[in-house]
Amino acid sequence: MPANSAPDAPQASTFADGLESPWGMEFMPDGSLLVTERRGRLRMISADGRDISSIQGIPRVDHRDHGGLLDVTIDPAFASNRLVYLSYTKAGRGLHIDRNSLTVARARLSDDGSRIDEFKVLFRQTPGAVNGQNLGGRLAVSADGYLFITIGDRHAPQDRMRAQALAYYQGKTVRIRTDGTVPDDNPFAARHGARPEIWSLGHRNPQGAFVHPRTGQLWIAEHGPQGGDEINVVRKGLNHGWPMVTFGCEYDTCAKIGEGTSRRGMEAPLAFWKTPKIAPSNLILYTGDQFPAWKGNVFVGTLAGKAVWRFELAGEDNAPRVVRREALFAELGERIRDLRQGPDGSLYLLTDGAKARIVRVARADSML
Repeated sequence: MPANSAPDAPQASTFADGLESPWGMEFMPDGSLLVTERRGRLRMISADGRDISSIQGIPRVDHRDHGGLLDVTIDPAFASNRLVYLSYTKAGRGLHIDRNSLTVARARLSDDGSRIDEFKVLFRQTPGAVNGQNLGGRLAVSADGYLFITIGDRHAPQDRMRAQALAYYQGKTVRIRTDGTVPDDNPFAARHGARPEIWSLGHRNPQGAFVHPRTGQLWIAEHGPQGGDEINVVRKGLNHGWPMVTFGCEYDTCAKIGEGTSRRGMEAPLAFWKTPKIAPSNLILYTGDQFPAWKGNVFVGTLAGKAVWRFELAGEDNAPRVVRREALFAELGERIRDLRQGPDGSLYLLTDGAKARIVRVARADSML
């Protein structure tokens, strides 16, 4: 965003740097940040951004293709229980060493923040998959104790239809309790042959997720193929269409995929990008006071698009519609892997790559 002397103008500055291929981040109550690096490091960044340390006790991850240590989030009661949740890819064993599984675990962060212990695996995608792309892996925790996990279709064209099959986790969102148990009211918990954790189906590669604080609904951002990136409001048991319907097309040839852009019984996205491909990462609902005009807006980070998209919404929380959208911070020229709202209402953007940083976007008068 161009420099602006107005006191309420958003200004971008480096908050912290020296990160290697980060994927996810989360604020803790004291303003410090947890950041994952895909090679298997969990980092803690002090509230002022000056100190970065490594947290010990992280499990071995399978850092191939797009895999590794992915997302991190904290328990709603973190201030008292110190619980964190991690998603990562875990390699198979024996004859299945070429496969890996998206895995989610819970652990306790020590009081001094130096290590995690009491490690417990809550979810593991089975069977594992050979292809290491389109993993999903974003986590979102609801205030009432449910953990949502996004899972991609794993990219292989011959396996795409698994996103429509309830016997597979591929192309789904799943919902478990924060202790790893499966809620009885999950939509397919009692269906023979279905995976009981499944919450919704028909997704390609959802890499963004949050739980709306008022409705409790899961919102996700997901990659299409060539074009067709989407924002979806996910409701219990619904089918979001992939690969039967999409606004995208095949890579290279742009050949048609599926049956078109709509089909009875399949949910239309809240918003989509037909072309060019922007590759959405995480998304958040802005609730801060630092930028009053942005309150209630949804922000989406993008990788290929190298920008942050802002969406203005209208209508009821349960039936939102997009009335305006714009791309911001394209002048940074960086892939945005994650974004969060800070305790002071600033936006924090996590860039992607071997030499990555965290960019703070704050009012000009707060930067003085």
